[in-house]
Amino acid sequence: MQSLPFDQSGRFWRGNLHTHSNQSDGALSPEATAQYYRDAGYDFLAITDHFRTEYGFPLTDTTSLRMEGFTTLLGAELHAPRTEAGPSWHIVAVGLPLDFTPPTPEETGPKLARRARAAGADVGMAHPAASLLSIADAESLDAAHAVEVYNALATREDRVDSWHLTDVLLNRGHQLHAYAADDAHLQPQDPPGCAAWIHVRAESLGPDQLLAALKAGHYYSSTGPELLDISLTSEHITVRCSPVHKILITGGAPGVQVFQGQDLTDCTLPLAMFRDRFCRVTVEDNTGGRAWSNPIHLSPAAAADTR
Repeated sequence: MQSLPFDQSGRFWRGNLHTHSNQSDGALSPEATAQYYRDAGYDFLAITDHFRTEYGFPLTDTTSLRMEGFTTLLGAELHAPRTEAGPSWHIVAVGLPLDFTPPTPEETGPKLARRARAAGADVGMAHPAASLLSIADAESLDAAHAVEVYNALATREDRVDSWHLTDVLLNRGHQLHAYAADDAHLQPQDPPGCAAWIHVRAESLGPDQLLAALKAGHYYSSTGPELLDISLTSEHITVRCSPVHKILITGGAPGVQVFQGQDLTDCTLPLAMFRDRFCRVTVEDNTGGRAWSNPIHLSPAAAADTR
């Protein structure tokens, strides 16, 4: 079983991994976009403009926007032909070098993702539900570290949640993390920004430390509630969180373990139905806000307590 973020030293830092500026189709300049997130209390931001011909293949340099208490990660939303249902891939790559070169005409989405990963990036499948990714598409993207399981912009088309595809991939043995993001363009017609984010556990707010924690899966995702701790024994999982009305354990088997009530802040639930597979935690508060753990892979080695 992989290590959990709550067991790591350091603290949680709040950030967004999928954001657009006016260097592609966003409304605001990179400077104004960063200010928008700083004002909302974020610790870090990745501006991931569309890496396309019509925008001049921007890899937006935000290094000058780093300051005490706020940092940026360099990245882009990469595109190449094609998926089963759509003309191009949407691949979020965070941690790219500024000299990352545009795709060649013969470069497919999976090849482009492999090159981004080799260049040091954390690679995510952007909005699979909104892109109508098939399981064959998703399995071909073998360089992905993670799936964008919640995309706030996709609320406008009722395709916000990509957990089903993620669970199928995990059940097939793919080792993937899961993150939520705004996909904020901050255009007047869009949903408001700061609607979905991640909390990354790291020793410091240094970009290298954040990127390493992303690749290790040392984070959780949220649209409101906080996950304060998750711990496991051979038989049970214990969750501590901000006040919620529902705590769910789902995973690699149909069905759910659920605890419901008012102002719940902790519970312990059995793991037997997920034995030797994986589980994940979802909490939901009274406003409908949710938080999700990364998938937790279980194995016979999980018989020993994680602490």
